[in-house]
Amino acid sequence: MQLEPKICQGDSPAKAHELLPLVYEDLRRLAAHKLASMPPNQTLQPTALVHEAWLRLVTNKERTWENRIHFFATAAEVMRHVLIDHLRGKARIKRGGGQQKLDIDTFELSNAPPDEKILLIDEALEDFRKEQPEKAQVVILKFFGGLTDSEVAEAMAISERTVERYWAYAKAWLISHIRDQI
Repeated sequence: MQLEPKICQGDSPAKAHELLPLVYEDLRRLAAHKLASMPPNQTLQPTALVHEAWLRLVTNKERTWENRIHFFATAAEVMRHVLIDHLRGKARIKRGGGQQKLDIDTFELSNAPPDEKILLIDEALEDFRKEQPEKAQVVILKFFGGLTDSEVAEAMAISERTVERYWAYAKAWLISHIRDQI
C-alpha cells in the first residue's frame, strides 16, 4: 500500500485539525487493510476504526507532526490500541459470567480464533517492546499499520534491510514467546 505524500509538505509542522480532510482516505485505507485480515464476522468497520483513532489522535490539540510518515506512524500505533481495546472488550463479554476457563495445556495458537491470536500477539508485543523497542516499532508499523518496508524505513530513519532484519527477528521472538506462554 503506497501512501501519497499529501500532508506536511515542507518543513512546517501540521496541526491535527488541518490534517483530517487531507488524510482521511489514507487512514481509511490503512484501517481497511488491517481489518481485511480479521474474521468476516468482525464488528469493527474501517470507518469506526478511523474515527476512534482520530479522536484519540486529536485529544491534544497542540500536537504537531513533523512529516507524513511521523503522522502515519503515530496513527498506526493509535489504530493498534483501538483494535486491541475492541478485541479485549469482545473477549470480556465472550468470557464473562462464570464460564469455564480454558485449560492452557490444551490450547494451541493455531486453534485460536483470529481475535484471540491478535490479543496474544499484542501481549507478546508488549513484552518484546520492553526488551527491543525499535524492533517492536517495526512490528507495529508493519502488522498494525500496514506500512511497507520502505515506509517503515523512512518513518524510523533506518535502511530497508534493517527493517527486514528487525521484522524477521521480531517474528521469531514473538512466535517463541507465544509458544512459551501457552
